[in-house]
Amino acid sequence: MICVAALLAAILAGCTNAADAEAAQERPAEGRPYELAGTQVWTVPDPASGRSYQVFVSLPAGYEADAARRYPVMYVADADYGFPLIRSIARRVNLEGPAVEDFILVGLSYAVGEDGADSRRRDYTPTPNGPRSAGNALHGAGAAYQTYIRTQVLPFVEQRFRSDPARRVFMGHSYGALLGTQILFTEPTLFHDYILGSPSLWYDRRHMLDVEAAYARNHRDLPANLFFYVGALEAIRPGDRRYNQEVDLVADLATFEQRLRARNYPGLRMASVVLPDENHLTVFPSGFTRGLVHVLPARR
Repeated sequence: MICVAALLAAILAGCTNAADAEAAQERPAEGRPYELAGTQVWTVPDPASGRSYQVFVSLPAGYEADAARRYPVMYVADADYGFPLIRSIARRVNLEGPAVEDFILVGLSYAVGEDGADSRRRDYTPTPNGPRSAGNALHGAGAAYQTYIRTQVLPFVEQRFRSDPARRVFMGHSYGALLGTQILFTEPTLFHDYILGSPSLWYDRRHMLDVEAAYARNHRDLPANLFFYVGALEAIRPGDRRYNQEVDLVADLATFEQRLRARNYPGLRMASVVLPDENHLTVFPSGFTRGLVHVLPARR
């Protein structure tokens, strides 16, 4: 004869175990990867190269509240690093009142399945003549990647999200800024604003200075709003290891800016800043913050 007390205990234990299992399924697993809430990841293939790239998207907080509003879009290269950082900075600068306008953030990530350094060397550079330190790494597909941005990424974003095509912003640092400079002199109206940080103007014997000169010979205007930043420690100071020892990004940027100002383009707006005590690796957060406030100030 089965003991009634034992039977009730078994039933209760079974119910408890089932409830615990159900609660465990509802609770997020401990030790899981951290995710940025409110962000999206989309795969946007490039039919020309056969490669797939990921595009990261972060919508402004009020996006769902106003179905008629359209937003400027900031496209940032090197998204694996820049996207989460820019997203956090944009939110923080508005904590005590609007300092910058709400915008859609789109991160341009690397080719799926590739090392990020290899992907950016190839896609962000204008010629195959990479630095000797890069060995046999492939360079020089910047024009093809630019075509991918224009024909695949921009239509994807503008068909899926409420963006304002007249207010596209490009953000790039180092090789990313080199890519932005290439776009500036080949399709300047592809973006309305450019934040170009520590651009690698040294690349291929300062190839981009030749591109700028060629543009100037054939054009009377450069319709764009530019913001440059560079760290003061990106200059050369022989013997001082805090500074660069091979390429002087501060001097290169000064030369580049002087050239542009001398052209007297009526549609060009430009600002720049040299940030003290910052080097090539540390300057991005402070440089981007200043660029963000410059190109997307809050509307009063």
